[in-house]
Amino acid sequence: MRITPLALAAGLLAGAAAVRAQPAAASVAASAPALQPSRSLQPLPRGESSRQLPAVLQADRLRSQPDLETLAEGHVEFRRGNTVVKADRLAYDAAQDLATASGSVSITRGAARYTGPQLQLQVQRFEGFFLEPRFEFFELGAGGRAERLDFLDSARSRATRAEYTSCPRDGPEEPAWLLRTDSVSLDLERNEGLAEGAVLRFLGVPILALPALSFPLSDARKSGWLPPSFNTDNRSGIELSMPWYWNIAPQRDATLTPRVITRRGFGLDSEFRYLQPAYEGAVALDWLPDDRLAKRSREALQWSQLGQFGSGTRYRAELVRVSDDEWWKDFPNAGRSLTPRLLPLRLAVEHPFTAARGEGLFYARALKWQVLQGSDQIVVSPYERTPQVGMRLGGERSGWQYAVQTEYNRFTLPGGTEARAGRVDGERLHLLGHVSHPWRQPGGWLVPRMSLNAAAYRQQGQQAQRVIPTFSLDAGLELERPARAFGRELRQTLEPRLLYVRTPYRAQSQLPNYDAAAKDFNFISIYTDNQFSGVDRVNDANQLTAGVTTRFVDSRSGAEMLRLGLVQRVLFRGQRVTANADGTVDGAPLEQRLSDALLLGSTSVFPAWTLDAAMQYSTDLRRSVRSIIGARYAPGPFRTLSATYRLARGRNEQVELGWQWPIYGAASATRSAGSTQRDDNSCRGRWYSVGRVNYSLKDSRITDSVLGLEYDAGCWIGRFVAERLSTGRSEATTRLMLQLELVGLSRLGSNPLRVLKDNIPGYRLLREERGGASPAADRPPAPVYD
Repeated sequence: MRITPLALAAGLLAGAAAVRAQPAAASVAASAPALQPSRSLQPLPRGESSRQLPAVLQADRLRSQPDLETLAEGHVEFRRGNTVVKADRLAYDAAQDLATASGSVSITRGAARYTGPQLQLQVQRFEGFFLEPRFEFFELGAGGRAERLDFLDSARSRATRAEYTSCPRDGPEEPAWLLRTDSVSLDLERNEGLAEGAVLRFLGVPILALPALSFPLSDARKSGWLPPSFNTDNRSGIELSMPWYWNIAPQRDATLTPRVITRRGFGLDSEFRYLQPAYEGAVALDWLPDDRLAKRSREALQWSQLGQFGSGTRYRAELVRVSDDEWWKDFPNAGRSLTPRLLPLRLAVEHPFTAARGEGLFYARALKWQVLQGSDQIVVSPYERTPQVGMRLGGERSGWQYAVQTEYNRFTLPGGTEARAGRVDGERLHLLGHVSHPWRQPGGWLVPRMSLNAAAYRQQGQQAQRVIPTFSLDAGLELERPARAFGRELRQTLEPRLLYVRTPYRAQSQLPNYDAAAKDFNFISIYTDNQFSGVDRVNDANQLTAGVTTRFVDSRSGAEMLRLGLVQRVLFRGQRVTANADGTVDGAPLEQRLSDALLLGSTSVFPAWTLDAAMQYSTDLRRSVRSIIGARYAPGPFRTLSATYRLARGRNEQVELGWQWPIYGAASATRSAGSTQRDDNSCRGRWYSVGRVNYSLKDSRITDSVLGLEYDAGCWIGRFVAERLSTGRSEATTRLMLQLELVGLSRLGSNPLRVLKDNIPGYRLLREERGGASPAADRPPAPVYD
């Protein structure tokens, strides 16, 4: 959970800057520099430069006594840059250097406005007060008021009994949420703000009270306690954490997070980040000294660093380790690795170079795994590489394109008979290369290519080697014509493509297999010259792949309205190096002359609908063996329904449903796309249902699911989300997330937004986040507790 810098303090600070830009009104107007013509629009200057802008003072009546007093009355308006001051009366006493504005005083500066009955300021010393100021921040749709704003000097100011909210404030009732403070002090020189006696009220009930709340006045970071967060799941119970942020130096920081887990006990999470000119990295340690359920100490360590040294040499390191095999089940959302049961240790050193008009790279790497085994399913570990040393070079010369790679690997396996699965360690030296001469013209291309895959092996004292050349010829056309269909002016394309591949047979079933696996059979892989990934297997081939795609594109918008495709492979002889149905290598010889056909189609012709389908059709079985069919209906913002059916015949069959949809509430609660505020600026609410359910038809069970409700009241949003993650054939972890978002201030509670965005196709935030992502997006500036 993260609280942004108090908009209240930022607004008062902006108001102070607005007033500070107004020395004696009449004299400023008289001494304003002449406007210079400009050939282009320029942004208004800021800071000291803004004082050089011309000032305009207008009023019904204006009187001035040189060196004594200047008085403006009746509809007084003072303008300079993006600052506008209005009042019924504005006076400046030159002898006392005192400016006084009274009667409906209003200051508008950029996207903020401040109003009050009286403003008094000693201009040069910048000392004075603003009585009963009210403020509005238009971009946030928020504002508030204070009893008094005192300017202590040019760098310090203090607001007394200030209130802030984004809810309607015009009625007699208290806003749905309200932040109250006894005082807010701002110190520009120290870049620090301090709110004393802060109380956050929600629906009339105090939910957070803090004696002191300090925060930075810019993007600078600040040490201190961050707001607490809580989570709950069925394996650990309720977890409460209270992070403490330590701004060690501009290039180093740390976060220490004590936490209490009801079923497991006390824990401490820590993270240290560092950034230097030649390197950067982070290290994180999660520690449970005495897990009451596991009855032992448990830890998780993560470290990453990258940098460079010498003349362009780069290096990187990544380490993820946990104390036991059950960690991924008990803490499935820790996000330690993309593969939760395979935790890597990666080391790499690389040095780029240039040669033969090409760019190359020398590299030395190492890879090791920690395998988290379980009682329900054995994990077969990939091979480790200790080491992996190689060189690659690629470039173009006189129209010829080339690439070459040579590499030595020592393959090992982590300990344990389960991970080894009967495999043994070994070594491999390989050479990969290709040369091609593409001819590309508008409307077509022709690419002849020669490839080479050579490898030498040593395993258990025995040696073997093989060399496999491949010739391929890739040709295609891109034809286009105007068309009219679906009531629109379109352009239709016709894109036929042929790929011929010739690879001689080399016996490989007796050779080791360290990294080869069958590629997924799809529209991309069918146009490659080897159906295996990795190095250790190359299928023999004398085949032609033929396909055609046609597209209908809207002539005005360029949007694709319809796409249809068909591709199939013709074998001129049987294939002896094949894959099994499960993707493993060394399958039975393939004698059929025609491969399975691939068909695809997608369309957005129907308003608000998107339809997609892909099918793998077996000409021998005369039925589909794999298919994916999807439909999505999105008639407007925050309304999306999607359904997907996946079939891999004999292996799995799944149906997935996802949605975000309003289910109850006034129509006025709906906002237009991109809007951050309601049309009526009210707090009448609307309920939204969100979710995704993945159901296995083969196993007759729900594998993963996300279900939730969102309530948008305009100035605050409530979210309740339940996530169920399958951790085995008969095991699952269920997590509950509850969040309260106070629009214009903060989000409190556990954050379900990443879960919703990652799982629900087309999900949109009810409030768009302002500003782009930054490396410090989850770090201060934020209020911290003194």
